[in-house]
Amino acid sequence: MLLAAAAIIAGFIVLVWSADRFVDGAAATAKHCGMPTLLIGMVIVGFGTSAPEMVVSAIAALNGNPGLALGNAYGSNIANTGLILGFSALLIPLSVHSKIVRKELPLLLAITLLSGAFLWNDRLERWEGIVLLFGFFALIGWSIFSAMRNKGDQLEGEVETELEDNPMPLGTAIFWLIAGLVLLIVSSRILVWGAVTIAESLGVSDLVIGLTIVALGTSLPELAATLVAARKGEHDIAIGNVVGSNMFNLLAVVGIAGTIAPMEHVPHEVLSRDWPMVLGLTIALFIFAYGFKGQGRINRWEGSALLMAYLVYTGYLVGTITKAAL
Repeated sequence: MLLAAAAIIAGFIVLVWSADRFVDGAAATAKHCGMPTLLIGMVIVGFGTSAPEMVVSAIAALNGNPGLALGNAYGSNIANTGLILGFSALLIPLSVHSKIVRKELPLLLAITLLSGAFLWNDRLERWEGIVLLFGFFALIGWSIFSAMRNKGDQLEGEVETELEDNPMPLGTAIFWLIAGLVLLIVSSRILVWGAVTIAESLGVSDLVIGLTIVALGTSLPELAATLVAARKGEHDIAIGNVVGSNMFNLLAVVGIAGTIAPMEHVPHEVLSRDWPMVLGLTIALFIFAYGFKGQGRINRWEGSALLMAYLVYTGYLVGTITKAAL
């Protein structure tokens, strides 16, 4: 038990650090190769901040723990929207200027509804996982198309500022791109082992562990990136990071898990408790940030509501773990 807890802590530390290095290396490499700044912000950074969830879920599915993978995906979305955006907006109200971020909000809502439809029969079949992965690649294609058509978008300026503030030579960028990915995989394997061991020791499902401990840990890169962006006044990066990560989680993370290890019996709690929470937070985010009558904005009251929803939900899950342990 102590060894498993140590594995989780060490796994989280290396996972967060390596994810940050991986994103920095990937973004700098793309910049050296002449990739448009806006495309770096939409694809490279979005993919990079979701890399921990993708790698953890893939390893969990390969190890025969698809519940952990599913819990990681939905739990990360709940943490991203409720904890990260809620806490960030509570500190610094967030405004939406980017047209691209506004377009992504209804798309995220549609993807959330699709993921729920696939779980309606308490199963996640391989063809459904493949459809989600196809949707992920379609999203990448749409991102490239949008980046080409929306030059001069507010998001582009914010990403350009970030890259200029953190220059990196090409050799260093390639090194951290490769080393970050290797460390991501190694730390994820350690983390999954620790999480599964603790779940078995406490007598709770790996789904619950994925929704709580693992989801919070794999969301730490988004938390750091969003808080830093909000503090710098880069509000579109702050919100765009979360929206992009949430779409990647529902499409790529769940898609990878479903393709590798189809789930014949998805726990009923996913559809009755976890997916409705994801949907509710997504609808709230859409209403707050879209800006139907003007500029979108998440104020402190709205941030407080998102954060409170996350705390109540997580408190309930922690109570479930405590009850099982006793």
